[in-house]
Amino acid sequence: MPSLTRRTALMLLGAASAVPAIAAPGADAAPGPRREWKPIPPREAIRTRYFPNHELVTHEGRKVLFYDDLIRNKVLLLNFMFASCERICPRVVDNLVSVQRLLGARVGRDVFMYSFTLDPRHDTPAILADYARMHSVGPGWLFLGGKPAVLEDLRKRLGFVDPDPKIDKDRENHIGNVRYGNEARQLWGACPGMSRPEYIVESLSWVQARG
Repeated sequence: MPSLTRRTALMLLGAASAVPAIAAPGADAAPGPRREWKPIPPREAIRTRYFPNHELVTHEGRKVLFYDDLIRNKVLLLNFMFASCERICPRVVDNLVSVQRLLGARVGRDVFMYSFTLDPRHDTPAILADYARMHSVGPGWLFLGGKPAVLEDLRKRLGFVDPDPKIDKDRENHIGNVRYGNEARQLWGACPGMSRPEYIVESLSWVQARG
């Protein structure tokens, strides 16, 4: 292959400079309106993503709104269960009864406990009320049902899902975790539902608002 001489290189550069530049499409067009993104406070972003204001029904027969009535400005502990479950649910609920006893009068005043049914078609308020009595659940702890689509949406938003879709479909294999948090401080955590009651109470103290 012949070598590139200085004269040939200069000729090539001259030819290249003679070719008119090709403008990018729309280069001469007027700039569009400037977009300005409205800032969203972190608390509002979290509420929009995780805490829709769905209507639910308590085991006492009261209608409540998920965010406005149950979550907003509260320190809370929540889990999912269903009344006919004979595996992990009754064990977790009994363990949480021990947590409730350790918390004492704080439940329903400083800390709120919520159990959401995975079987809302069967778990009516009356059935959930019987379930609460059977497990000696005290005041300040609500068992909640509602429309199936609403409970399923909450389950997914709150992270009570298994990464394996086949396992996730089977109620008998549902995750036995509990989630705890302080909505006002945007502090959230989770632990196994069968953790020592003292550990769960200590975990709640980590997110508890300080005076």
